[in-house]
Amino acid sequence: MNHLPPRPWELAFLDRAARLAARSHGHVEPNPCVGCVIASPEGRMLAIAAHRRFGGPHAETLALAAAGPAARGAVAIVTLEPCAHHGKQPPCVDALIRAGVARVVYAVADPNPAAAGGAAGLRAAGIEVVHAAGHAASRNLAAPFVHRVQTGRPWVIAKWAQTLDGRIATRSGHSQWISGDRSRRMVHRQRGRVDAVLTGIGTVLADDPRLTPRHGGVRRTARRVVVDSDARTPPTGRLAGSLSAGPVSIAVRGDRLRADPEVRARAERLADLGFDILALPPAVVEPAATAGGAGNAGNAGGLGVDLTALLERLSAMNAATVLVEAGGRLVGGLLAAGLVQEAWVFTGPRLLGDALAPGPVAGLAPTRIDQSHTAELLDVRRRGSDLVCRWRIGSPASSASG
Repeated sequence: MNHLPPRPWELAFLDRAARLAARSHGHVEPNPCVGCVIASPEGRMLAIAAHRRFGGPHAETLALAAAGPAARGAVAIVTLEPCAHHGKQPPCVDALIRAGVARVVYAVADPNPAAAGGAAGLRAAGIEVVHAAGHAASRNLAAPFVHRVQTGRPWVIAKWAQTLDGRIATRSGHSQWISGDRSRRMVHRQRGRVDAVLTGIGTVLADDPRLTPRHGGVRRTARRVVVDSDARTPPTGRLAGSLSAGPVSIAVRGDRLRADPEVRARAERLADLGFDILALPPAVVEPAATAGGAGNAGNAGGLGVDLTALLERLSAMNAATVLVEAGGRLVGGLLAAGLVQEAWVFTGPRLLGDALAPGPVAGLAPTRIDQSHTAELLDVRRRGSDLVCRWRIGSPASSASG
């Protein structure tokens, strides 16, 4: 294996490929978003393309077709290692070899065992291969796909709107509206690009939401999912009234469904209306869970169902991305279980100054700062009067050391 470094202009083209590929979010999942540039050996761009739709041609195939005969002897620069297997499309490795490219630069190794080996196949064909492993934009682009392959769970984005002093509602529960219209449009657009929108029964009872996208182009129909241990979702609420807009699942504790006639009766009524009932195991609090906030396998704050089992079930239903729009207990439960990968935080120009008003995360309660979750800032932008931050969520530092 060689260890050639990528050239500066190749890294610049990786940036362009990643930006283009990001535009396909919502069209290609559960496949990864991938971008490819074909360039001359001197660094002149010949073609650029991205994977556009699930089941459609891959980025390398599209870029090679756009470059035509000029691809012979050229450099292929791609955000993800070219695949080496027959899926819905033939192997990209074969296309690159047939096109006669002389060099391939890729950023992220393919984590899928069925598709891996592309770099080795290219080297075996005499093509120079460079692994640009440190390319941050490509790594962030591929992260949801890598996470699902490695864990068997979907990529989870927690979203909330907060005041300048970190409150998501007044103490009475009123929250409309902390963020502005442009921020809400951004959230609606994201609802139309994910596979599931997850909330809790507390939010359903307090806000009676539909959780459907009402602005922006809808690229996929998200399954709406309510964590509702006792099947209390109102049969006359907005979720029930919008079942024709897409499926709604109710995550109920299976033991209560079997043992409690009232829970079973409510669940049966919801099922008769068209809700999908997911019977799940109860939350399991590990012995390591302490007042310091470490260790919770399924849940925090009495939510009831095992959240890890819920996400695994959603993954089995082909959910690759999940958007969480919920109160602090559910967000805290997901964080405690290590199930949140990203947070979108919308900070509006308001101050409450009320210590009893709810915050965005509850139930963790570390006793030391170094026990808290870490985060990496991915993006900051302004949407009207709001500040929007995207964070990559890490784990508590103390959990890594036991």
